[in-house]
Amino acid sequence: MKPLILFLLSAFCFLHSSFSAPPNVVLIMADDQGWGDTGYNGHPELKTPNLDSLAASGLRMDRFYTAHFNCSPTRASVMTGRHPHRMGTFSPGSPIRAQEVTVAKVLQSAGYATGHFGKWHLNGKNGDRDTKTAPGRAILADDPLSPGKMGFDTWLSADNFFDLDPVLGREGVPEKFQGDGSDIVTDEALKFIRKQAGASKPFLAVVWFGNPHTPHEALPADKAAYSTLPEASQNYYGELTAMDRSVGRLRAALRELKVADDTLLWYCSDNGGAAGPKSTGNLRGSKGTLWEGGVRVPGLVEWPARIAKPAVSTVPCSTLDIYPTVLAATGAKAEKQIQPLDGHSLLPLFDQPMTQREKAIPFWADARRDNAHATLLDWPYKLHTNAINSKDKKGRKGGERTPLLLFDVSKDPNETTDLAAQEPERVKQMTAALAEWKTSVQKSLAGGDYDTPLAPAPEAPRKKKKAAK
Repeated sequence: MKPLILFLLSAFCFLHSSFSAPPNVVLIMADDQGWGDTGYNGHPELKTPNLDSLAASGLRMDRFYTAHFNCSPTRASVMTGRHPHRMGTFSPGSPIRAQEVTVAKVLQSAGYATGHFGKWHLNGKNGDRDTKTAPGRAILADDPLSPGKMGFDTWLSADNFFDLDPVLGREGVPEKFQGDGSDIVTDEALKFIRKQAGASKPFLAVVWFGNPHTPHEALPADKAAYSTLPEASQNYYGELTAMDRSVGRLRAALRELKVADDTLLWYCSDNGGAAGPKSTGNLRGSKGTLWEGGVRVPGLVEWPARIAKPAVSTVPCSTLDIYPTVLAATGAKAEKQIQPLDGHSLLPLFDQPMTQREKAIPFWADARRDNAHATLLDWPYKLHTNAINSKDKKGRKGGERTPLLLFDVSKDPNETTDLAAQEPERVKQMTAALAEWKTSVQKSLAGGDYDTPLAPAPEAPRKKKKAAK
């Protein structure tokens, strides 16, 4: 009798999970938050109670990596599950290709309401303005690479970083706001979430903050908790405090609306820290490098219906994994999936039997230069090729590129002890695997993954100059 009862219970659970409604999805991303910029990772001064709570109740991924060391490329990886250089998104301000299949397009086709709120930075140019380093402005309605063109029904978006009193584009119409940028985009995201929850419609809400990117300008109330620290620290920590508050508001609203259990919420940053050793957690390097400090960031997932109890994982995971995981979780399928994908689904990790990745995580500083720094993380080893591994007498970056370096980052997270000479066979295998992957990226970059010939990346119409009087 007992085997029969167990069989019936298993069958019931299988049928329930098979026919339950697909989860809502909330993807949250910080801008320049380093691995060390959280209370739960031991920051000595910063207070992040809401992120700490999220880390304590969900899945804490202690080896979470971004696909690149800069913002636009990583954002492209989240949208597609593909390395950003496959689509020519090389650096800040580089556009995504219109041909790419995004998570928003796929979920939109599957009946989801889709909304983007905050920093976009995948449209390349906005009018006559290059967005590589310029502060964020509203994305315009006629932008061919706006969130609306890439799968979002609703959007309130900027083309780059923003903080206090931003101007954002509401479906392409500029609108001026007052207050902290994190609060503003959270307000708008919550309006969207409440509307969809009220209509019992599944939703994808992408909330990409403009904080804590420079310039650091926090509200006085958010600086108050750090009043004994230097002004620069007050502003930096104040921005993170506002962002942490917004995460708390989003989680509280999901519980209030009774959709929290069936919502997959994923939090991360777009690249490593840029505010010194405390920001990176004393890891080597920082934003703009492929050392651990440049690509290792906070990674948190909450989905009570699937992740029933808190867990901490040291399995390496990547922003490349977000797209395939969301599709697997929702059951949504791309009609014409562009291959190859560089990430893979982390659903087994949510169920906690996963102890290692299916494939290594590749990194490349710039696919336009074959001798650019590239790495391969095949746990627990990390191979570096063409790394600038030295400094000049004044401590500045420089020196010769080192052809090969190998580190065991499980024991040596600061990448100080080169093991290449001790592991020649491993170096040979990893070097070959990295070279093969780089060749596939070059093929993608040339348009080899698309059914139709590659068209040049479009640009928004330039604003007409006023005639001189």
